[in-house]
Amino acid sequence: MRTKTLKKNKINVITLGCSKNVYDSEVLMGQLKASGKDVVHEKEGNIVVINTCGFINNAKEESVNTILEYMQKKESGDVDKVFVTGCLSERYKPDLQKEIPDVDQYFGTTELPGLLKALGADYKHELIGERLTTTPKNYAYLKIAEGCDRPCSFCAIPLMRGKHRSTPIEDLVTEAEKLAANGVKELILIAQDLTYYGLDLYKKRNLAELLEALVKVDGIDWIRLHYAFPTGFPMDVLDVMKREAKVCNYLDIPLQHIADSILKSMRRGTTQAKTTKLLQEFRATVPDITIRTTLIVGYPGETEEDFQTLKQWIKDMRFERLGCFTYSHEENTHAYNLEDDVPEEVKIDRANQIMEIQSQISWELNQAKIGEEFKVIIDRKEGNYFVGRTEFDSPDVDNEVLIDSTKTYLKTGEFVNVTITEAEDFDLYAEVVTS
Repeated sequence: MRTKTLKKNKINVITLGCSKNVYDSEVLMGQLKASGKDVVHEKEGNIVVINTCGFINNAKEESVNTILEYMQKKESGDVDKVFVTGCLSERYKPDLQKEIPDVDQYFGTTELPGLLKALGADYKHELIGERLTTTPKNYAYLKIAEGCDRPCSFCAIPLMRGKHRSTPIEDLVTEAEKLAANGVKELILIAQDLTYYGLDLYKKRNLAELLEALVKVDGIDWIRLHYAFPTGFPMDVLDVMKREAKVCNYLDIPLQHIADSILKSMRRGTTQAKTTKLLQEFRATVPDITIRTTLIVGYPGETEEDFQTLKQWIKDMRFERLGCFTYSHEENTHAYNLEDDVPEEVKIDRANQIMEIQSQISWELNQAKIGEEFKVIIDRKEGNYFVGRTEFDSPDVDNEVLIDSTKTYLKTGEFVNVTITEAEDFDLYAEVVTS
């Protein structure tokens, strides 16, 4: 029988999945630190907490593989305890307990106090806004709501995250102030659905009022909106975006598809005509808005005609930013009752076709930026380049601006004005504007 390690307990938090999980891990780490625990993010530690994703097949597979990897480390004596939390654990806890029983304990998405207790820490209600951020120091995610009330047929998120619950404006302002005091300059607002914000607390869609409060926080220069839902979008948000310089002219609005028959089956509550009109209103109100969307191909019943409709629409709309996923057949969703009838190789081919179209659109839009001046925030240094972003680009998913570090010295987290000198599909090369 192996002996326990003699080193002092160090808790290693590992985060898988989306920005909402990143946020949850940061809150967990903040609570652990407040209880005097030694906690690190994705580094060596003898106690491991894996924050899992359970959204689609690839994410579930990565989560299971990570759990198995750390169970092997536990078996070999490299770690002492392994705890699992997050969406996969929420959704499949009985199955996981049966298949991987040697995990010390499983916790769901709403069981933070229990997880903290298992780690020898107390849950402190008074720690509003206290987090150990894991992103570069200049930006942080601000989760404004949890859960989702939408009935989308393909999505398992309500199963894992529950009903929509907005966080009060005053709590979010407090959190933003604490982030700003720690050097954060950019807030990325996230939720399963930003559009729904406030309906439960204030009996109205209140995202615009939240933005009005957040722009008053000293030290915050950029506020970015992620994951809005097209149906019922509060148009007063665009007025704030146009009026307030701190609110980036950027909107992430996953649209999923555009063929009417698919939208109806997906239970999206909209049509091609309504969606197109909404996007036209966005661009009319905020002429230089950058719209990011995500699409799903290979949904049950998607015909070649449906796919061609989608392709033509993408060409017509010329989204500044776009991602594409293949449909994942998820248990206990409405669409699981449908036959998953599009072959996997067809799904992959359709996704590749979409991204080829988008790559060309992105290249053309980027070529038009050559010679233009932009304000850029510097995220990091990589090789011989400082890597930054414009207000039209979100971290990890959008264009990056590369500045030759052999010619200019820049500090991570600072804003600089640059002129674009070259452009590729998803990278821009720039020189710093000297006054």
